[in-house]
This record gives sequence, structure tokens and C-alpha cells, in this order.
Amino acid sequence: MTSIRRTKILATLGPSTDDPEVLRSVLAAGVDTVRLNFSHGTKEEHRARAELVRGIARDLERHIAILADLQGPKIRIARFRDNRKVLLEENARFDIDPSFPADDGDEHQVGCSYQALPVDVVAGDHLLLNDGLIELRVEAVEGTRVCCTVVIGGELSNHKGINKKGGGLSAAALTDKDKEDLLTAVELGADFLAISFPRSADDIREARRLLKQAGSDAAIVAKIERAEALNKGVIEEIIDASEAIMVARGDLGVEIGDAQLPWVQKDLIKMARARNRIVITATQMMESMIYNPQPTRAEVFDVANAVIDGTDAVMLSAETASGKFPDRAVAAMHRVCLEAEKHPRARESDHRMDERFERIDEAIAMSAMYIANHLKVRAIGALTETGSTPLWMSRISSGIPIFALTPHEKICRKLTLYRGVYPITFRHQISDHAVLNKAIVEEFLKRRLVKLEDLVILTKGDLTGVKGGTNALKISRVNDVLTVASGAVSS
Repeated sequence: MTSIRRTKILATLGPSTDDPEVLRSVLAAGVDTVRLNFSHGTKEEHRARAELVRGIARDLERHIAILADLQGPKIRIARFRDNRKVLLEENARFDIDPSFPADDGDEHQVGCSYQALPVDVVAGDHLLLNDGLIELRVEAVEGTRVCCTVVIGGELSNHKGINKKGGGLSAAALTDKDKEDLLTAVELGADFLAISFPRSADDIREARRLLKQAGSDAAIVAKIERAEALNKGVIEEIIDASEAIMVARGDLGVEIGDAQLPWVQKDLIKMARARNRIVITATQMMESMIYNPQPTRAEVFDVANAVIDGTDAVMLSAETASGKFPDRAVAAMHRVCLEAEKHPRARESDHRMDERFERIDEAIAMSAMYIANHLKVRAIGALTETGSTPLWMSRISSGIPIFALTPHEKICRKLTLYRGVYPITFRHQISDHAVLNKAIVEEFLKRRLVKLEDLVILTKGDLTGVKGGTNALKISRVNDVLTVASGAVSS
């Protein structure tokens, strides 16, 4: 069996992938989940991309999930007169005013889409524009006008984002646009819904209520990009309320400062895994490949470090959405992940070694991984109805592939973001355990995942098709499973 990449790749779709042949090459290069970015594009464009992905996935006989990423309250300046760019000089005055005409900005002032800005800031606060490239110091608030001095100048154009250094802007996580886009995501059958700029677990719970109301059970990804979301107690509640988190390093880095970002990323990966949640590392992972056919050494190190730290998935944004080499970006990320996974730290784990388990199925999952890491096991097969058992298994760092067998297509797609887990559509009406074991290893043999002399671990429940019913673990050589089943049938 050839080496299989454990870390999953999430690729953003956009104009560069709209050509069906380009998208096919991107998906074939190793994409596990695609991202529809609702900050850009129309409803019709998102629908066309989702349908194209589903069709190509069927052709490739692959399970590829769709993540719909809501824009959230992206706070932006308005426009400059004649749509021109302006140059802000250091120490010059520059004002931001939500009541100023939306298309009449100049070197001295500009409008703003966020009406509450004058309420959220006071003298001494620092505002960061254009992903932190420009910094302003608030000198005073006069009515709706926020009077600032330019600390770090530069070129500024229409609709650039505004962040408050250290966080604290009070905009709600779900805007009216987000609520409309959520319904579109449900119509498209999105498997994951990403919530931008959540301030607390209440934002996640509100999104889940809206999803259920629309008839969807999509998994929720909380994008961690506000400084206040990192407060102790708040971040734990956000993680617990979500199925996954995304370390969204763009706006998060602007709010907390680049120097703090590496350790925050490491802590978030560790916290998510400890709480049995999926974690995605995102933003500028291979940014140079928007224009270049090869990543920089720094980008290679960045991806590799996230893999070694245990991230479930790494994400490509503009690299695939609007870049010149979308398939090469995926191939480069695939290559780096494979090599990083060979490092011993990527295969070692002490996850929950000193804790008690409250559930039998979780105890089975942890036992299977402990055994797999201490025996020369080729593969783990987990029969699952909900995906819980393979999720728990995937929290243990290991080089052993976990094959999740389920009859449910929706569960197969959700499993695409679990590190080290590979979904297999497996339908059966077998009650005899020996015969069922034989059917599983025959599926493995058909896919050339194992050989007859290989040792495998199989987990399942006494009552198949029952949620949360995993209570059995079997360790055997493939050939012995076949022999026992043949004997059971003949007798």
C-alpha cells in the first residue's frame, strides 16, 4: 500500500477553477474539501461550482465535501472619489465617518460601512486598515467622525477592511447577508458552514438554530479571527459549540499582532484536538503561488509546522481561487504534508492517556489506536453510523490509516476533514460478525489497501446500524479473517 496523506487539503473555488478541466485537475491533485467563499461571487456562481464539484467527484469516485464560508461583519471603508487610490502620509490627519458620502473619499477622509464605529472606539485606540498595512491612531470622536492620525502610511483603495487593534468592535457575527447566504448554502447541500468573526458560543448556537430551521445538519466551523474570542472561557465555549474551528490567521493576526500568532495557532490546534474537534489552519499558506509555480521555503516550513502540530487540514485561498497555478498549489501542499507526516512528532500522542472514558464507543476508539500504535498494524476499519468513532480515533497521532465504513454519503463527506480518516461507502445487511469481518477485509483487498498477511483492527457494534453502538474490537490477520468466515459459512 502506497503512503496516504493524513492531513486534509481544503481548496477555495473561484474564477481560476471555473473551467471544468482545471477543476478536475485541482481535485485530482488531492483536494478533500472545497470552500465556497461567500465574500465573493453570486448565488448562481456558487451553485454552478457546487454542482460541478459533485459531478467531478462522482466521476473520480471520490468523497469531496463542500464548505460554505459566510462573509460575516467585514468592516470596510467606503469608496474614494473617481475610484482612485490615495496615499496616506505618516503623521497626517485622516478621518473615517460613517455619515460621509460613500463615494467621495480623499486623502483626508473617507466613509465607512459600519455605523457603530464612532461608538466602539475612543481616543488612543488604533485602527488597522488593509490587513494591517496601514495604522491609524484615534485622536478624538466628534459625533459620527472618528478623527485619526496616520501612524503607518501607504496606498489605500476602495473597500479595504478595518480592524481595531486588540479587538473590540461590536458587530454581530451573522449579518442579514449571512442569513440569506446560509439559506443558499443549505440549498446547495453544503456539508460544512463556516461562521466568520464569532465573538462567543452564542453566535455558533444562533447559526445552528438557523441551520436546523432550514432543515440542514451541516457541521459548523467557527473561524477564530477576533481577539476577544481568545479570552479564557470564551474560546473553550466556542470550540465546544462547534464541530470544527479554523485558525483564520488574516484578521486574527491583524487584531492580536503577527508576533503572537504562531503560539496562538499552536495553542488552538492543541485545544481543538483535546476537545475532540476538527481544526483547519488557513490564510496565506502558499500565498506566493498565486503568481509563482513553486512555494517559498518559508511557506513550506509554515505548512509543515502546522502538520507536525496536528492540524486536521490546511487551506488554500487565493492560491486556487484566483491564482495562476491552482493544481500546482494543491500538488505542492500535498507533497509538503506527506513529508512532514514522516516526522516522529507527527506520529506520537498522549491524548487522554490519564482520563476516564464516559462512553463505551469512545473507549473502543482509544483502545484501537493504542493497540495500533504498539503493534505492526496495517489498517483500522471502523464501521460507523455517525462518524464519532473515527473522529475519536483521529485525535490520536498515528501513522496507521483509519478507514471509516458507512452507508451514509453525508457522513462520508463530513469525514473528509478528519485527519488520517478515509471514508468508504459500505452498505451491508449482515448480522453474522464473522461474515461481516470478511466483507470488510474483502473491501480492503479490492481497493489494494492491505495484503493477506497484514494485521488489521476492526471496530463495530453488536447491533449494526445503531448510533453510538460501537462496542467490539477485533485484531486479526487478513487471511485469518477470511479463513474463520469460510469456516463459519461451511458449518
